[in-house]
Amino acid sequence: MSIYGVLLDQLPYLLQGLGIAVLLLMALLVVGLVLGLFFALVEIYGPLWARLPVYALERFARGVPAIILLFLFYYGIGNVYAIPSFAAAVAALGLRSGGYQSQIFRGAIQSVPYGQMLAARAIGMGRMGAVAYIIVPQALRHAIGPWSNEFSAEFKDTSLAYVIGVIELTRQAHYIISNQHGHTLPVLLFAAVLYFVVNRFGNSLLYRLEDRLEVPGFERRS
Repeated sequence: MSIYGVLLDQLPYLLQGLGIAVLLLMALLVVGLVLGLFFALVEIYGPLWARLPVYALERFARGVPAIILLFLFYYGIGNVYAIPSFAAAVAALGLRSGGYQSQIFRGAIQSVPYGQMLAARAIGMGRMGAVAYIIVPQALRHAIGPWSNEFSAEFKDTSLAYVIGVIELTRQAHYIISNQHGHTLPVLLFAAVLYFVVNRFGNSLLYRLEDRLEVPGFERRS
């Protein structure tokens, strides 16, 4: 069978793997967003006793290779409690994403002028109320630009989940290569094109969102 016939015949399986990769991406980005925002808020506004463990966990998440985190969650936790490979991938890559997103959110929060906190306190808002209703909404809008880089990085990292058995796009491509006994370069190249298309599409949506939610007075993406 020609390579075109192979790709056409195996396209449903590649698209199924792409769907799993996108689903994994969405799940781990949500986990990373929640953890990253929590880490950033604690590091900026929390007491010392709370900042130290959060700082250590955030540094650990960013300092350990993604594959090691995947093995720790899947095989390490799996020795105590059976955890599905997809859930282990979400937890491991989500923790790693949380470490990186914490730096995005910390910079975004610190970019909001301190005078806005003073103004909120002057009209009677409490500190946490000012953070929740004044600082964080603006910080999230500032973070969209750098967050697009995190989207791209984490989407590419979903391919690492195949090492613990998640049947995403990369693993599907390997299955096809094994079953067809060849066509390695064309199949992997086609998978690379699928990664590229989804990555560009996601970034284009984030760029539009960034334009729509821009904060007046701040520099825009050219």
